[in-house]
Amino acid sequence: MEGFMTPDQMSARTSRALAAAVAAGRDLGLDVADAKVIYDVFSVVVHLAPSPVVVRVPTVLPSYADADSQAARQRQELDVVGWLADQGHPVIPPSPLVPREPVRRDGFSMTFWQFVELDQSTEPDFVHHAGLVADLHTALRSYPGELPFLSAAEPRFVTEGLAALEARPDLLAPAHLDRARREWEVLEPVVGSRAGFEAVFPGIGFQPIHGDAPAANIVSGPDGVLYSDFELTTLGPVEWDVAALGPECEAAYDAAAGRLGLRQLDQDVLRVINAVGMSRAVACLALAPQLPLLVDALKPAVEHWRSMPFAGGLGG
Repeated sequence: MEGFMTPDQMSARTSRALAAAVAAGRDLGLDVADAKVIYDVFSVVVHLAPSPVVVRVPTVLPSYADADSQAARQRQELDVVGWLADQGHPVIPPSPLVPREPVRRDGFSMTFWQFVELDQSTEPDFVHHAGLVADLHTALRSYPGELPFLSAAEPRFVTEGLAALEARPDLLAPAHLDRARREWEVLEPVVGSRAGFEAVFPGIGFQPIHGDAPAANIVSGPDGVLYSDFELTTLGPVEWDVAALGPECEAAYDAAAGRLGLRQLDQDVLRVINAVGMSRAVACLALAPQLPLLVDALKPAVEHWRSMPFAGGLGG
């Protein structure tokens, strides 16, 4: 496909990330003799075998994501997950064998995590997991650190992604891009600042949240389920963490929240959060030149978005 990375180029990117992770691990005193890539989509994930350490190296990124901004976000993630682990909550923790901080190597910024043997023999039960998200929210309410407001919405990513798609009608038809831009003009002020959100939804409380579909990032380890992948952790409404899961999962969350003394989901907030999620999915097409599989992977989301109410019912 014209204007897309070739398989050879993507393979070379993976090799560079692997080499950087191995070199960084070796410098930290780890045995990396049998290191191997275990996942490669938006990040290259490397098991530094035989050491019980996994390195996550982000590789598919927007143009503005420099090493400093990556490291700041990674430091937030390590702080939140490290705190949860220290409190005894079930997470995949930062590796105890290295300092709890991002590592820069050869142009990459990476994080080091404890290796966990995952049970992948069964399909994930998202309804059950949605209830577990309420347990996670209960734990996160006590997090003492500061987090930015709804950074997981990534307003700059959406704005610049939609701008880039103007030159790529092969990825998004002009008529659909026009709708996406008009919709984002309504949604961006709502999620772009705490004041903007509170102006539309007064009285909705905020707390530390996972930020990146936690029900889809609950994994099964040897001793039970574990929460993982807090890359987008942020301060925001709990609805953000239940977006796009559907009524059955929403009901499971509400049932668990009721038992735990948390508030129920607000359906108006959820509709707008779902619309923001769709804006992010559409903008993600701008990353397809770096990751061509997104062209097909995002088609169902884009088709669904076209059938949804404009801007979650805001703006007419």
